[in-house]
Amino acid sequence: MKRRRFLQSTGAAAMGVGIVACNSRKAVSTTPPGPKPVVSILRARSYSDELLDVLRRGAEQCGLDARGKRVLLKPNLVEFDSATTINTNVALIAAAFELFRGLGAAEVRIGEGPGHRRDSLYLAEVAGYRKGVERFDTRFVDLNRDDVAPAGPFGSLENIYLPATVLGADLVVSLAKMKTHHWVGATLSMKNFFGVVPGSLYGWPKNQLHQIGIPRSIAELHRIFGRKSFGIVDGVVGMQGNGPIRGTPLNAGVIVMGADLAAVDATCCRIMGIDPQKVDYLQLAASAGSLNADSIEQRGERLDAVRCNFDLIPQFQNLRI
Repeated sequence: MKRRRFLQSTGAAAMGVGIVACNSRKAVSTTPPGPKPVVSILRARSYSDELLDVLRRGAEQCGLDARGKRVLLKPNLVEFDSATTINTNVALIAAAFELFRGLGAAEVRIGEGPGHRRDSLYLAEVAGYRKGVERFDTRFVDLNRDDVAPAGPFGSLENIYLPATVLGADLVVSLAKMKTHHWVGATLSMKNFFGVVPGSLYGWPKNQLHQIGIPRSIAELHRIFGRKSFGIVDGVVGMQGNGPIRGTPLNAGVIVMGADLAAVDATCCRIMGIDPQKVDYLQLAASAGSLNADSIEQRGERLDAVRCNFDLIPQFQNLRI
């Protein structure tokens, strides 16, 4: 459905730098019965590392198969501030693009619908995406303004309309940033899917999702996309404190990968020193049967070797492991 026709037929409208290195500590978990999703933890101490080789190792550890698939890379492009780190680093996006081409994907595109800025290409420019990714403009889809199609019930909505590019992809890759979040504690691969909800229909910064509730909206997006998604979380340099925009950089030196986004996010939380069982949206995902928080097969680096306590704002100190 064309966006203009949607608006006419439904009346929908927009509602109305220092970097700190970190040492590790051991996380404690128990293992319930059931199948174990695989999550790979990989060292990447800087963006000058051989990121493509790192991603290839993670893909192999996770058994990633992209042959013949239409792949959409979904980075976290929110806002830009040269004094801190907010967005998925362009070097990781470029490496992911090459990874999936090398895995035999039929098509690799990049899509994002920034929640704050309405000029997505301007934001991609200042964040270095247009320069750092070959032929970026021909491969990028502005998900805020893409054609839309119905995707079924969503929270209090009888139907949510999502970008046709996302719904038509065989694999949606959440290229998230490892950050704290001032409303839900942490923003990782599941929360990154807020960017697929078109702002032209549901407002800036995705106002209607905030009205439904951020944890519930995250769980609903995970329900829609969880079976055709893969997570790659940029924790080379993450954000701690008053994230996801106003926090401070922290060099965690890791990339986390996996096909089960809830398991990926639970692992990221433990790396950050956060108890995933205390994070509301992960609890909702678990209640829907999509997360076994303590039943994850960790591959690559040991969790206790990369543990790095991210600073938390006062209202989220209770999330600490």
